[in-house]
Amino acid sequence: MSASPPTAEAPAEWLLARAVLVLILGWGAALRVWLALTDDGLSWPDEIYQSLEPAHRLVFGYGMQSWEFLEGARNWTLPGLVAALFKLSSLMGLEEPRGYLGVTRSVFGLLGAATAWGSWRLARAYGASPLAAGAGASLFALAAVPLYFAPRAMSENASALPVVLGLALALAPGASRRAGVAGASLLGLAVLLRLQNGVFCVGLLAVLAARRDWRAARDALAVLAGWAFLFGLLDKLTWGRWFHSALVYLDFNLVKNGAATTFGTEPFGYYNRVLFQAMGGVTLVTAVLTLFAARRAPGLLGVAAAFYLLHALQPHKELRFLLPSLPLFAALAGVGLDTLLRHLPPSPLRLALPLVVVAVAGFSGLRMGGLTFGDLGQYPGAKSLQNAWDDFGPANRLLITAGRLPDVCGLKVEAIHLAWTGGYSYFHRDVPLYAHHGPGRESGLYNHVLTLSGAVANGEVVASEGPFVLVRLPHGRCTPDPAWSSRLP
Repeated sequence: MSASPPTAEAPAEWLLARAVLVLILGWGAALRVWLALTDDGLSWPDEIYQSLEPAHRLVFGYGMQSWEFLEGARNWTLPGLVAALFKLSSLMGLEEPRGYLGVTRSVFGLLGAATAWGSWRLARAYGASPLAAGAGASLFALAAVPLYFAPRAMSENASALPVVLGLALALAPGASRRAGVAGASLLGLAVLLRLQNGVFCVGLLAVLAARRDWRAARDALAVLAGWAFLFGLLDKLTWGRWFHSALVYLDFNLVKNGAATTFGTEPFGYYNRVLFQAMGGVTLVTAVLTLFAARRAPGLLGVAAAFYLLHALQPHKELRFLLPSLPLFAALAGVGLDTLLRHLPPSPLRLALPLVVVAVAGFSGLRMGGLTFGDLGQYPGAKSLQNAWDDFGPANRLLITAGRLPDVCGLKVEAIHLAWTGGYSYFHRDVPLYAHHGPGRESGLYNHVLTLSGAVANGEVVASEGPFVLVRLPHGRCTPDPAWSSRLP
């Protein structure tokens, strides 16, 4: 289906459109980098132990190992890219956690801002005016949920940019053959970063087939087959079996239903409820404007909706799973807004509507500091009322402090489960790191503990933050421990 030809833009609208785009991208990037440099907390252990920690092990030679990287349930694309950032940081003299983590998290944040530009580009590909496309992109650039997840080294964040740019290139009505090949290739990369993005690849082929664009469909299929080969080859080289990570992952989640059994289930309407809780205005505006885009972008809407629906049908749900689809809905909102604007003559109202959309997105961003875990759909009970920012950040900052101590020869994290800390990515010291259920203080296997302020006993407090303290034990030295394991408990 062809996009409608864009209407002529008045000079005032042209200038406003560029100002809006610069504003939302610049402010969105600044917020994301600020969060990257100030929030040391965790949303979920995956942001450490499926990316930062295996990357730390690759670059520095030590790190905790989660079951996914012992049994091979993840491929090495994402940790490999993070390892490249760690290595680059080290070459720049940023060999301490504040350095390489700041660089890595800032890069992820900037990828989020680039993803908002991808939303703008996708809306423009479907004929939206620059002003309408910019207003739509603000629903990703400035909204609370994308901002909250932006600096976190998760596969959902890393893959959102290649997804939205890939579809912008490959699904644009009248796209050139080169653009189609490049778009399909970006989608192939997105699958290496996150297996679930295969839905977008299937969607691309379905839309091209529905358009009867057989040459583009054949080109896309060939490109995606090439990326599938690279996926299998990477697993063969790293895990010893073709498509090993995909097979183990699917066996755990689909055959054994492991995620639902281990981490719980949610009803079908979970994502609707949580999105309205976390950013109600943005969700409502996006949903309404997306409906107006249905006639002009049915294929894109079908792909985004299929991704959303398939995740809603899965028993285990987490809000972050939807991140790759959010920039698509922002682009659809831009197309829908453009549809509305085309029915309005040049007037103040025509300029005001896009600004109202940007204001809704900006208001969501301003209130992001008040997000609770309940708003994000995490945790039952009392913790759902707690602020979602910098969760366990004080403990991670004490890990950094511990790693700088010249006499530390072993550390036990007593206060919290090791999975809810930054591991060696924050500790950055090649000595044993023990979990809360590890050997007792009298064992002599470690000489420092990270514990709660009420559990100091006869040790010396080295540093404290929030409810946590770093304590030096009296015996001072550590007995070598040949039984210590780097497996994450």
